[in-house]
Amino acid sequence: MSTPVPAGKGGKSGRGKAKTSKATSRSARAGLAFSVSRVGRYLKKGRYAARIGSGAPVYLAAVLEYLAAEVLELAGNAAAQNKRTRINPRHILLAIGKDAELSKLLGKTTIANGGKVPHIEEALKKETSKKKGEEKKVSSQSGSQTF
Repeated sequence: MSTPVPAGKGGKSGRGKAKTSKATSRSARAGLAFSVSRVGRYLKKGRYAARIGSGAPVYLAAVLEYLAAEVLELAGNAAAQNKRTRINPRHILLAIGKDAELSKLLGKTTIANGGKVPHIEEALKKETSKKKGEEKKVSSQSGSQTF
């Protein structure tokens, strides 16, 4: 037989279910995949500041997760263009090189086994042939002038 639990802090006090204290991680509370606790530990261990606020590792973990997702999405697209199912360092380099914002952020970064980003200067590119309609207009104008 169960003994009745007195109404108070531990039992059911008439306001719904009794609260069970289940530990939830800060990453789960923030809805992140990156570990907030690990980022906080690295911030403290790195001695970037004497004191670290409680929101700083959450914000930094969210930024890092967003950047990782962005790079992986673009690298996945680059791998698909090359008819590959795995992302290799070359695909990451191509993804960073093609995106203007990521290139500005990570432009000077060296990626091992990435190779070089293909780039041809505008001055070295051959001029494309003009449209057929534009050539006819130019030739008809020059034909009417006689010297």
